Amino acid sequence: MRHCEALIFDVDGTLADTEELHRQAFNLAFGACRLDWIWDVPLYGELLRVTGGKERIASYIARLRLPPLEHRLLTELIPEIHRAKTRLYRKLIEVGQVRLRSGVRRLMVEARDAGTRVAIASTTSPENIEPLITAGLGSHGLGWFDTVAAGDVVAKKKPAPDIYHVALRSLGVDPACAIAVEDSAIGVASAKAAGLFTVATPSLWTRDQDFGSADLLLASLGDPDEPLAAADAMRAGGRYLSFARLAALHAAARTGGVNAHH
Repeated sequence: MRHCEALIFDVDGTLADTEELHRQAFNLAFGACRLDWIWDVPLYGELLRVTGGKERIASYIARLRLPPLEHRLLTELIPEIHRAKTRLYRKLIEVGQVRLRSGVRRLMVEARDAGTRVAIASTTSPENIEPLITAGLGSHGLGWFDTVAAGDVVAKKKPAPDIYHVALRSLGVDPACAIAVEDSAIGVASAKAAGLFTVATPSLWTRDQDFGSADLLLASLGDPDEPLAAADAMRAGGRYLSFARLAALHAAARTGGVNAHH
């Protein structure tokens, strides 16, 4: 039986807690486009159920129940709004204090040392990924990833499995030989629909969602200096989730072992 051949990460909320920066960038973009919209925290939490920035704006416009002409004009403005938002988000990343979530860098290093390829499958725009990876992994960080599947490369975004299909095809890896790491129920649904063993590490924005379909649910991946709480440590088999433990759980699941969710 082949071992785990690929470890595939979502980006926003999974690699780093970026959603607040996204929210701020959206609001700045609205102002730049002469719109009086403000997405507060509760509203943005609801809008996160829609994947993709342009799709999120379209969903918000639909909520406004506007006359047909105004609806059409605003819909035509979406690409401009999103371009402004992407530019402003990159600026916020460059001047901000963005750090990878606990255990992300370590798990990537362990996977690569084990000969497992590391990849990204995300609905965020590719332009948003580079500054985040550079901030978290350094100037050569993108070189850590064998494949970056992101943004509009697929028509159907998460929870559809399409973005994972693209990543797996690029890697040449069977879904049964890959592991996904996600932070949202939508992301978990996408990875599971594609046939991957899936780890869920909910973020502040997603922790109240239903993660019943995840194979392993942890508050974070953990690190030696940021150990997991007792219940999570039992599921992870230690103070943090090592790649060796993750690969063992993946192998057990493939042979009909017990789901490590609980």
